[in-house]
Amino acid sequence: MKEKIFWLAVNAKYSHTSLAVRYLREVVSGSAIMELTINHQLLAMLGEIYAAKPKVLGISCYIWNIEMVKALLKLLPAALPDTVIICGGPEVSYGVAEFMQAYPMVDYVCRGEGEEALPRLVEQLRQADFDRAAVNKCLDEAGIPGIAWRSQSGQISEGQDVTVADFAGKVPFAYRAEEMAEIKERILYYETSRGCPFSCAYCLSCATAGVRYLPLERVFRELAFFVAHDVRQVKFVDRTFNAKKDHFLPILQYLLALPADCRTNFHFEVAIDYLDEEVMMVLAQMPKGRVQLEIGIQSTNEKTLKAVSRVNHWQDIASHIRKIMSFHNMHLHVDLIIGLPGEDMASFHQSFNDVYALQTDMLQLGFLKFLKGAAMMNLIEPYRYRYMPMAPYEVLQSDALSYGEIRWFHSFEQVFELYYNAGRCRQTVNYLIREGEQGDAFAFWQKFTDWWEASGFHKVGHSTKNLYGYLGDFSLMTYDLSADLVDNLLRYDALMSDGGRIRPENLAWNRLQYQEITADFWKGAPSRVRAYLPAYTFTNWRDVNKKYHIEVFAYAVDTAVQEKLIRKRRALLFDYTQAEPESQSIDLWMEEK
Repeated sequence: MKEKIFWLAVNAKYSHTSLAVRYLREVVSGSAIMELTINHQLLAMLGEIYAAKPKVLGISCYIWNIEMVKALLKLLPAALPDTVIICGGPEVSYGVAEFMQAYPMVDYVCRGEGEEALPRLVEQLRQADFDRAAVNKCLDEAGIPGIAWRSQSGQISEGQDVTVADFAGKVPFAYRAEEMAEIKERILYYETSRGCPFSCAYCLSCATAGVRYLPLERVFRELAFFVAHDVRQVKFVDRTFNAKKDHFLPILQYLLALPADCRTNFHFEVAIDYLDEEVMMVLAQMPKGRVQLEIGIQSTNEKTLKAVSRVNHWQDIASHIRKIMSFHNMHLHVDLIIGLPGEDMASFHQSFNDVYALQTDMLQLGFLKFLKGAAMMNLIEPYRYRYMPMAPYEVLQSDALSYGEIRWFHSFEQVFELYYNAGRCRQTVNYLIREGEQGDAFAFWQKFTDWWEASGFHKVGHSTKNLYGYLGDFSLMTYDLSADLVDNLLRYDALMSDGGRIRPENLAWNRLQYQEITADFWKGAPSRVRAYLPAYTFTNWRDVNKKYHIEVFAYAVDTAVQEKLIRKRRALLFDYTQAEPESQSIDLWMEEK
């Protein structure tokens, strides 16, 4: 390629892909993409870019990568002094003049959506044989909407933030068949609309008016592409997927009609209080794992929500989540934000308990961020906010939460991630909440976090095996429970988490103790096992041990959420042949019938 034009994405993880750079690859002929991650060493990143020797390097700038991008920009002139550097993305679309002054090696900034602006800029660069001065002279005479540049006078011409009005006509499909084998196991991002009908102050979507949609026939064609290439997950970046029913419902119906052997998972962010019975009926029929939903609740404090221009219909949210959870066919992910206006410790305590009671698959705890261009910036003085001056611009204190409380919440979030959001110890924790805290979930996690910090665990890393021991030690120190009961609960949780692979040595495993009885169960009359596993046929012990496990408990631990536990010997069969472990009580002692 004579003219090397590269669009660089610095992703948060290797499992992520960049939608933005793929769009630009399609709209700028002859250009290519380069994807690195924030985990790359800086000099290694510089070396990869140098090896490509780009004439033009466009860098996509987001909250997760901007600090690394800034460090990279300082090194680029030494390695590639003749390369034209363009930055774009939400992190540079605001405060453009200050950014370009601080980073003089940046020749141009793309403000807003770049699918129309960047092809025009690259065309001018090509016509001028990549002579910046010549291009800047042309821009002085007739600027390109969405492009900031350095004028001949030395002044920075900031241009203006733009959107692509003809979203369907000007924005191409971003993926190519030849790259799918390499990326199909990663998360592929996709959008069927741009904009949001809501105006939440903490979100950049509040700066864009209206919602633009792709035609459904195009959406169906592009979804078929993902399915045909056996993609693991497609994550829709539509800000509110269900903003318009005659757009999103046909998409859900299309996904429902896909072949049973389709393994692709489709992730949407929805305003769940706006779903109606017709949509619920479609969701209820979805094959397990076909769809997952993300629901931004953020807070249940009405005054707090009003301060950020958000309306939640809490009763509808709660009832719809409970109904979808009863379908047992999709992952539900809900969000709360720490640090919202007026949300002090007591208010967050209530918001957390409200949402925790729904027992969704994941409850993400995020910290309020002050994004450039978001209306949240207007609330800094009224609520006496202090926040990080560098990315990720997280809240440090407010009139409702001190810095000490915000700092403590980081430990709280760490503990919650290691246990609840990792799917570990759910039975043990919920039993402790019910019996030890009278249902107050926040009180439990608060005490556990305080113990965690007092033990110094917030300062070091942890193996998965140790997590069971920590919870066991905390439980026995804090609540009036027998060590035997806690051991039974933790053994059950270990067998139901992490594919049953983690067997902490400090727990009283009894597989060897009952080995003769379980051997009779597996190798005896097939009808006995098939009463629990209809398709079971004995092949060899290695296969049995890989797929199944029988553990004997002194309590009915699988019912711990519903009832107070009393001593009652119970054998449970754990099945690892499905996507998620399943357990069932079995009659292991035939003579006791």
